[in-house]
Amino acid sequence: MRKALGAIAASLLLLLSSAVQAQNYPTKPVKLVVPFAPGGSVDIVARIVGQQLSEDLGQSIVVENRAGAGGNIGFEAVAKAKPDGYTLAMASSTMAVNVSLYRTIGYDPLKDFAPISLIALQPNVLMVNPSLPVKSVAELIAYAKANPGALNFGSSGIGASQHLAAELFKSRTGADMVHVAYKGGGPAMADLVAGRVQLMFETIPNSISYIQSGQLRALAVTVDERSKQLPDVPTMSEAGVKGYVSRGWLGVMAPAGTPQPIIDKLNAAVLKAVATPTVTKRLTELGLEIKTSTPAEFSAFIASEVKDFRTLITDAKIPME
Repeated sequence: MRKALGAIAASLLLLLSSAVQAQNYPTKPVKLVVPFAPGGSVDIVARIVGQQLSEDLGQSIVVENRAGAGGNIGFEAVAKAKPDGYTLAMASSTMAVNVSLYRTIGYDPLKDFAPISLIALQPNVLMVNPSLPVKSVAELIAYAKANPGALNFGSSGIGASQHLAAELFKSRTGADMVHVAYKGGGPAMADLVAGRVQLMFETIPNSISYIQSGQLRALAVTVDERSKQLPDVPTMSEAGVKGYVSRGWLGVMAPAGTPQPIIDKLNAAVLKAVATPTVTKRLTELGLEIKTSTPAEFSAFIASEVKDFRTLITDAKIPME
């Protein structure tokens, strides 16, 4: 009986301590780790949201870029950090992909993190070089089937969002196309514009100037709503590939074991920051679809993403690295 009462008392003290800690949190700068190089979409979003979080939380949000191994170095650093709310990750769909793409990674996306909130979804747009005699998704599918292996699609690398979007397209349509992996989206886009590859799935911010100038032809966006930046471009479902959805995502996570009151406080702060008109405007201008969540919703979302990407990577026979 005494042991049971002692255990209950200890639990109550722990809860009280966590609540007090959360009430005072944060008392020093918070590190927001971006697992990629500066200048990319994940980094840009981290800095936009981080600046607003600094104002709302009353402490500096220090963005730290820890690139390498497809994001694994940065994700592992956060997974192994002290779970006190002072080291966070700007997570992306890459985290859910890597667990099925790499033979060994230093973290488990489902066990080693405490999800805080989604921030946004990142749709892609399917583009072709104008020299290709197709002006719709239906015409592209027909051309690919009539000319098996003749179409090359570029991506920023094996397992990248552009690559997986195209593999999903192939599996849904039966289009016969060949993947050409580049070391980055820039070289892939350059070869698409030059006509050395014929098509590519890419994020809207990286594509829109080429589409507006007529250097590339947009056929469809890969989410279930049209983009505000490309209102005349149909969704993939509207273009005839029913139920096709392929998009990246961005969100904030902490190391597993971070006290729940701190997670809840950060969740409220992230939702408030993203809802700020200036932040919403800037993220929308980047072609992002704002989507926030509760920690529990984000956790379930990540589990679903890990499962879906594992199925896609297995079915596409993408080799592990």
